[in-house]
Amino acid sequence: MMAEAVAHTLNKTYSLRMHSAYLNDTRLPCTAAILAGGAAKRMGGVTKALLEVGGRTILDTLMHTLAVTLSGRFAEILLVAKEPETFQPLQAHASWRLVLDESPARSSLTGIHTALVNARTEHVFITACDTPFLHPALLTALLAQLRPEDDVVLPKKPDGYFEPLCGIYSRRCLPHIEAQLEREDYKIIRFFDKVRVSPLPVEALLLADPNLVTFRNANTPEDLELLRQTARSLFKPQENVHD
Repeated sequence: MMAEAVAHTLNKTYSLRMHSAYLNDTRLPCTAAILAGGAAKRMGGVTKALLEVGGRTILDTLMHTLAVTLSGRFAEILLVAKEPETFQPLQAHASWRLVLDESPARSSLTGIHTALVNARTEHVFITACDTPFLHPALLTALLAQLRPEDDVVLPKKPDGYFEPLCGIYSRRCLPHIEAQLEREDYKIIRFFDKVRVSPLPVEALLLADPNLVTFRNANTPEDLELLRQTARSLFKPQENVHD
């Protein structure tokens, strides 16, 4: 019952004390997409989505957040991959649809492009496959921030930088992304000046995820060990876990 304990502990540890402006869920149709096409060179080429943190794979934990904790909020969940063979055996009973990133380049921008091309909704929430602590409250805040005219909705961090791999993108971004890919320019934020960007304010981010655990990922073996240590501290068994 690790997933239930994870969700319970997250909600109990980081309460959703958000301003009413960020609780006004517009219920715009939205797809979720997990990007799993990276080369993971610093992790020795492993499939990061299938690494275990807190007793289950990161993919399973992300799916629990997207499909169970936020049940019914997403029209569909996509898993974007470069080599489908790794994930094809898992599809039979999966809650996600596997889509192939066919670009010769390996970049998060090509993954975003693949997700937008394959989405059945105008907007797509994008997350990386190595972030097991994606916070439901932060995702709720992003969805509440979204308006039909927005092309990009993403958190602005306390350091002033955006977090482009925890954001919502419109299919209207496609022409700009495609033009950028043709130039072999893979920096995600480069097209932002050509679209309507709606940043989630820092204060809303910190209310939803005070410790910014959402942005902790597994780029290196050292990062993975830190994630596992965090999971042990956050999700240790509690007597009242089902209260």
